[in-house]
Amino acid sequence: MKRLEGNNRVAAMLVGVVVTMGALAWAAVPFYSWFCRVTGYAGTPSIRADGAAEVLDELVTVRFDANTDPDMPWEFHPAQREMTLKIGETGMAFYEAYNPTDHPVAGTASYNVAPDLAGYYFTKIQCFCFTEQVLQPGERVEMPVIFYVDPDLVKDRDAGRIRNITLSYTFYQTELPGEQASLSHAKTADYN
Repeated sequence: MKRLEGNNRVAAMLVGVVVTMGALAWAAVPFYSWFCRVTGYAGTPSIRADGAAEVLDELVTVRFDANTDPDMPWEFHPAQREMTLKIGETGMAFYEAYNPTDHPVAGTASYNVAPDLAGYYFTKIQCFCFTEQVLQPGERVEMPVIFYVDPDLVKDRDAGRIRNITLSYTFYQTELPGEQASLSHAKTADYN
């Protein structure tokens, strides 16, 4: 009887460990994303509602990079390869996405900034990466990103010399929103 109680206790502890590890794994991605946005860690730019308080007479060159996940059928590229602006000046760049398929495709973009140290000072005011994008068959769109490089960059002992920054996006295919998915399935059924 004591042996059975011991086995039950060990089994309960193991189930508790598995449940705890699952919960931690589930929470790790949103927590890491939040941590990166707040601290600029791993080249994640910060997000603000307005521009910089001052504009310096120093220039920074921002390069634009675009990628798609292998499962994403879109064509995706920056409208311009780079932009030079004053530190603190608000810039606006465009990326273009095209859906060459015969069905709607939804996607979400992730982004980062290189070098990593610049991520803390690269601030986005508006970005297409904040929302899911749905492109209809053959649809082509230009998507803006509005940003600035925080003037505090020049005061940073480690990042103060950075004058070349790369903003990189990768689009991943996501499931269509419910209404879009229903319309897409209905059209597919009509063809059969």
